[in-house]
Amino acid sequence: MSDFDWGVIARSYGFLAEGMALSALLVLVATLGGLVVGFGLALMRLSTHRLISVPAAAYVTVMRSLPLVLVLFWFYFLMPLAIGRPVGSLTSALIAFVLFEAAFYCEIIRAGIGSVRSGQSDAGLATGLRRWQVLRLIVMPQAMRAMGPLILNQVVIVFQDTSLVYVVSLHDFLTAASVVAARDGRSTEMYTLVAVVYLVICLSVTKLAEFYRKGRPS
Repeated sequence: MSDFDWGVIARSYGFLAEGMALSALLVLVATLGGLVVGFGLALMRLSTHRLISVPAAAYVTVMRSLPLVLVLFWFYFLMPLAIGRPVGSLTSALIAFVLFEAAFYCEIIRAGIGSVRSGQSDAGLATGLRRWQVLRLIVMPQAMRAMGPLILNQVVIVFQDTSLVYVVSLHDFLTAASVVAARDGRSTEMYTLVAVVYLVICLSVTKLAEFYRKGRPS
């Protein structure tokens, strides 16, 4: 470690911060957008009408069967051909992440809703509440207790997956570190930094999920 150059990290701070900002943006948009789309898909999958539930189930099955890098390629290379104009690296990555993660959040939300006993929904309907009111006031608050740790774990996976955006020429945190490593010939310093940052962030979120799981009321 005597040859370890700590200065290269400080000299490249701005470039690395830009990469981390992109990774954070991808995680934020993928999580919020994925939850919104996933919630809609979960409601569709829970529908008793097959014309609604079957397409949603097919979408979730297909997305969960594909690697994320293929979805990124599809939006980046094939979508411009379909709509007749370029989409752009960042836009294609954001859309791909949202639609891909929505399939996973859908299953998390569906499992959370399914964990609430049907008798509570029936009791809510018996009191005169509408179905959307039962869902908002009775089902979802209880479902969130079961969904919380799984959502946090999925956030960790999304953060790790942001490293794949290099395939559409975007510089996330890992890609930025790789550029600095190749430019300055300091692979040890850069990849050690990346490993430490990933470890700290992922362990912190994982511990938060464990704390949430242990602390939530049964």
